[in-house]
Amino acid sequence: MRDLFIIGGGINGCGIARDAAGRGLSVTLAEQGDLAGATSSASTKLFHGGLRYLEYFEFRLVREALIEREVLLKAMPHISWPMRFVLPYERAMRFDTATPASKVLGAVMPWMKGRRPAWMIRLGLFLYDHLGGRQILPATRTLDLRQDPAGAPLKERFAQAYEYSDCWVQDARLVVLNARDAAARGAEILTRTKVIAARRETDHWAITLRHADGTETVVEAKMLINAAGPWVGEVLHGMLHSSAPDGVRLVRGSHIVTPRLYDHDKCYFFQGHDGRIIFAIPYEDDFTLIGTTDADHPGPDTPPTCTEPERDYLLAFANEYFKRQLAPEDVVWTYSGVRPLYDDGAKSATAATRDYVLVLDRDGAPVLNVFGGKITTYRRLAEAALAKIGQAIEVAKGNWTAGEALPGGDFPVAGVADQIERLQADYPFLTQPWARRLIRTYGTEARALLGKARTAADLGRDFGATLSQAELDWAVANEWVRGAEDMVWRRTKLGLRLSASQVAEIEAYIRATSR
Repeated sequence: MRDLFIIGGGINGCGIARDAAGRGLSVTLAEQGDLAGATSSASTKLFHGGLRYLEYFEFRLVREALIEREVLLKAMPHISWPMRFVLPYERAMRFDTATPASKVLGAVMPWMKGRRPAWMIRLGLFLYDHLGGRQILPATRTLDLRQDPAGAPLKERFAQAYEYSDCWVQDARLVVLNARDAAARGAEILTRTKVIAARRETDHWAITLRHADGTETVVEAKMLINAAGPWVGEVLHGMLHSSAPDGVRLVRGSHIVTPRLYDHDKCYFFQGHDGRIIFAIPYEDDFTLIGTTDADHPGPDTPPTCTEPERDYLLAFANEYFKRQLAPEDVVWTYSGVRPLYDDGAKSATAATRDYVLVLDRDGAPVLNVFGGKITTYRRLAEAALAKIGQAIEVAKGNWTAGEALPGGDFPVAGVADQIERLQADYPFLTQPWARRLIRTYGTEARALLGKARTAADLGRDFGATLSQAELDWAVANEWVRGAEDMVWRRTKLGLRLSASQVAEIEAYIRATSR
C-alpha cells in the first residue's frame, strides 16, 4: 500500500513526488508518455514573476513567483540563469486591452484609454523590483536605445527602454531532475504507463495501470493526486466520476524559433496593439525564440501545433520592433503547448488566471486535483499540495525543499564559468561549447557520464552535435530516455542541430540496446 499515487509526469506531478518522498511518504508516479512530454516541455522557458500579471492585480501570484526566482536559481544554477529583459517604450503606443488596471486608468483618466503611460510602466517595474525582494538579481534601469547595444536591432523610432531582471530555465530538464531526486528518495517513477482505471475503495484507491508492453497491474494507495495537466479534467470527471463543478480551461501557447537575430544576450519584452505581449529570447546559442500566443484549445487529445495564423501573428508582432523583417522561411522550428488553467470564467484565454488551484476531495478515499500553475511556482505549489495532503493522511515532516539543490546543481549561482573551466581541465579533449553544454545540462554530474575518458573516442560512438554514446547511455540508464525524441527534444535541444538521419540512428541505437 503506497501513501500517494500521482497521475502525471509534468512539473507539478514530479515536484509533488519529490517533496512527498523527501518527507518520508511512499510514492508512485505514473506518466502515460515521457516525463515533461506535454505542457512542461513547451513553455517559453522563463522563470519569471510575470510582469503582465500586475495588470490583472494578481499580486500574490507575482510576489510568490518573484521570491521563488532566487530560491530556485540557487537550487539549479546549471539549468537556470539570470537574464536581463529590455522593454522598448514609445509615447505613441496604443493598446486594445481590457485588463483591470487599464479599466481603472480609463475611468480615472479617460484621455489615457488604450495607453500604458511611462509612469505606469515605471510603477509596475518598481513593484516588480520590490514585491519579492532581491539578493542576486539587479534592479531596473532606463536605457537610451540610441546609445545602448540593445537598441541596434530595433527600429529607429524606439529611443527609450526599461531593462529589468528575470530568469531563464530549461523546463523539461527541471522536470526530469525533480523526478530523479524523487526516485533517489524512494519514489517509484513509471513512464510509458497509462492509468486506465481508478477505483475508490473504503479507505484507499485501487489504480489499474497499463504498461508499455501491454501488461496491466494494480497499485493500491491511501491517496490519489490528479496532476494530469491537460488531462486533469478528463481524469476528474471521466475516470473519477466526480460531480465537482471545478473545470479546466485549455489554452494553447505557440512559439517560433529563428536563426539568431542579434548579438547580445538580453531578452526583449514587446507590447502589441492587441494588448498582448511576446518575448524574443536568445536560444541555444545560435537561435532566437519568439512567443507566445494565447488561444483556447479544443481538447487534451488534440495535438497542439503552431498554426500558420499563429506563426504569422508572431512574425508580424516581431516585425513591428525589429529592423530585420522576418518571413515564414526564417522559421526553423515551431512548438506549441497546452496550459491547463483553472476555469475561472474569464472572457479570453489571455485573461484566464495563471494561479494554481488545489481541490481536495475527502468523500471517501482522498483525492487532490491540481489545476493550473506556473513553472516558476512549482515548488510552492508542491508545498501547498503537501499541506492539503496532510489534511487527509499523516505527513510527519515539514517543508524542506527550499534549501536543497537539484541533481547537478550543487555549486554557486555565479559558478558556471568555473565549472566549465574545471571540466575542460579534467577532460582536455572537450571544446568550450561542448563543455558548456554538458555543464548547462548536467552540472556537476557531467563527470559521471564522462567517466575515465581521456579522448573523445573513449566516449564511444559520435551521434553528432557533441552527443556521444556515453552520454546517451547515461541518459537511458538514469533519465528514463526510451526514444530519440526524449533525448534530442526534452533532455536536450540537440534536435535543432541534428539531421533526420542522425535522429533515426539515435532511435535505432536506443531500441537495439534497450531490449
